[in-house]
Parts: sequence; C-alpha cells; structure tokens
Amino acid sequence: MSLSDKASEGAIETTLGEAGLAAQVWGAAEAPVWLALHGWLDNAATFSRLAPLLVEALGIRVVALDLPGHGRSPHRGEGGDYSPWSYLPELVGVVETLGPAPLTLLGHSMGAGVASLLAAALPERVARLVLLDGLAPLTTTPQQVADQLRLGLRARRRPRRGERGYATLEAALDARVNGGRTRLDADTARPIVERALRRGEDGLLYWRSDRRLVWPSLLRLSPEQMLAMLDEIVAPTLLIQATAGVLGEREQLAESCRRVRRLQRRVMSGGHHLHLERTRVAQVAAEVVRFTQLGAAAVSE
Repeated sequence: MSLSDKASEGAIETTLGEAGLAAQVWGAAEAPVWLALHGWLDNAATFSRLAPLLVEALGIRVVALDLPGHGRSPHRGEGGDYSPWSYLPELVGVVETLGPAPLTLLGHSMGAGVASLLAAALPERVARLVLLDGLAPLTTTPQQVADQLRLGLRARRRPRRGERGYATLEAALDARVNGGRTRLDADTARPIVERALRRGEDGLLYWRSDRRLVWPSLLRLSPEQMLAMLDEIVAPTLLIQATAGVLGEREQLAESCRRVRRLQRRVMSGGHHLHLERTRVAQVAAEVVRFTQLGAAAVSE
C-alpha cells in the first residue's frame, strides 16, 4: 500500500452532476457537506490528508471534486474553456445534487478563487468559506488585456506535441516536483501525482489532465471587477495563508482581504500545499476546526 493509499483510506469514489465529475468522499452520508475544490493541475487527492482529520473532528462529510479537465473527470469538448468562471455551471449542478442546505466550500489556490466566485454569485447556497493559500482569481489591468489575449491566442495556435510517458511513478513524481510552478517535495506531491496518472496501452504512465489547462487565459477579471466580486461575499470566511505560498506575491492582497466583510486571516508556516504537508496538516486542521466551532464574527486581521 502506498503512502497516498493510506491517506485516502475511507474515501469513496463517486461521480456527481450531469457532467459526471469524479470525486472522493469522506464521512457519513447524512453529515453536513463540505465541498472541496482543488488547485490548478491538482485533483481531489490534494485533500486526502486533511479531509479525514476534519471528518473526525467535526462530524462532516467532505466531497472533494476533480474539476473538469483534472484528475479523473472528463475533459471539455472542442473549443472548451478552463477559465475560473467556466467551472461554475457544473459546480451549481453538483451543489444541487448535494441537497438544499447551504454548504461549506473548502478551496485551495485556484479552487479558492472558484469558491469565492460561487459564494459571491450564490450567497444563499454557501454557509462558510475555508480558503487555503488562495482568495480570488488572477487579474489583468486594462492596459494588459491585449497582451493577455495575444498570449492566449498564440498558445492555442501552436502545434500540439506528443504526450510524454513515464516508465515509473517515481519518474512522473520527479517531473512534477522539478517542473511545477510551486515548490513541493515528493512526499507532499505523491497523492496528487498518483491520482493524476493513467497507464497507456504501451505500459507507460501519462497525465490524465487536459493539456489545454496550461494555456494562458484569453481574458481575466480586472482588479476592479475582482474586488467588486469580493464585496459580494457574505459568508464567514477563513483564509489560511502560507508563509512560502503564492498569496504573498499578490499586489492587492491587503485590499482583497478588507473587501471580504467577515474574513479571518491566519498566516501559517508552510508551502503552497501546506494542507498536504505531513508536518503542517494537523495545524491546518486545528485552525479550520477552531474557526468552525467558534464561529466567524471576527473582522479581518
């Protein structure tokens, strides 16, 4: 049994919504639902070490999705888009299948931005937000829009290269650790990588994710649009920021935090995937449990 298999013990594999999105589920069927959304190029297994701790402490049910194009979920059809807001229609479908009660959204990185969009658009369906080293989608100023559009169009016109296969899991793991845009070690990356691979007819291992996910976005929200979106979030919100994560690089982080009216912000030692780091996950879980049990009436720090 691998390390990630042990971490995922008790998880049930299922599919949800009309799009048939793959998911891992921890906890009893009748328990209050937390919907977990992973980061860019990750998958549901990013929550495989945190979810069991939250289930045990809070008596909840964690439903961790593979977003479209990621993990074991279907890829989009020809001309499909992977902008943050493009995930919302499918997520609304999933939320509706999980029952009428407002639920908690647990998001990491890109998943945190998607969760914020959903909480702003449908506040009546979101009881609380728990955001892990992510808050809102990336933005582009009006002066940068043309350049962003050029980048996106050029990427879509390049000839597609053949897929790279890996002889072993360790080779694929090494590629993720050394080629990723955020730093993480092999033990932290292992659960994500194992779920992200499929075995080809030639016996080699290939990434399941849609290669179009690495294309630059054609358009992004402007900073003003992003801040206005954050103004609409009414759910109590916990933001856990990693000291060695990506949020510290955001120019408008302080203003973004001020715009979420019921935000509690915690800065914790760790990397971008601190919720998956063995030495940090218990501390992350403790902060989430504390926030949930004590309520979230405090203002942003």
